[in-house]
Amino acid sequence: MDERNTGLRSRLVDVGVELVTAEGVQALSLREIARRAGVSHGAPRRYFPTHLELLSAIARRGFEELAGRGVEALGDGTVGPREQIATLGRVYLDFALTNRGMHELMFRHDLLESNALGLRDASLPMFTLLVDLVGRARPDADARLVAGSLLANLYGIAQLWTWGSLQLTTGADDFTLLLHTALDAHLGSEER
Repeated sequence: MDERNTGLRSRLVDVGVELVTAEGVQALSLREIARRAGVSHGAPRRYFPTHLELLSAIARRGFEELAGRGVEALGDGTVGPREQIATLGRVYLDFALTNRGMHELMFRHDLLESNALGLRDASLPMFTLLVDLVGRARPDADARLVAGSLLANLYGIAQLWTWGSLQLTTGADDFTLLLHTALDAHLGSEER
């Protein structure tokens, strides 16, 4: 693929990222992405033969951004595993709440199952890190199951927070206490 083609492919993904961020998953049509990129409506098919592949490329950017934020927040990793998990939880919830459309796209089962463009490969490093940290925090448990349950819990917190349900039912004005409660539920109570 020559530089011009690589540039247009990247531009189509950039436009998709902008569109999902501004308007949500429902706005991600090939035609709209092509229009906003200033190309013919058939141009995206040269680089992404299916809509699923373009959505996967856009979602991949979300996983890469989330991973980058996580690595940056963890710093040198000198704190214990529970503190690192709490940091990743905060990063995840902040990302999910400030990038709602991208967050929704990233966890679509059809994209992950199809593994178009290796999307699972982009999503697995953060989960693998979480499993490792959970394994160190809870050596007595199946780390993959605990990490999966914690991720599901955080996803639910993000979704219900987005809808305003948790603020209404818990009276919380930020998600921090919910995060700590989820950590206690999955990792055991922290010694305070």
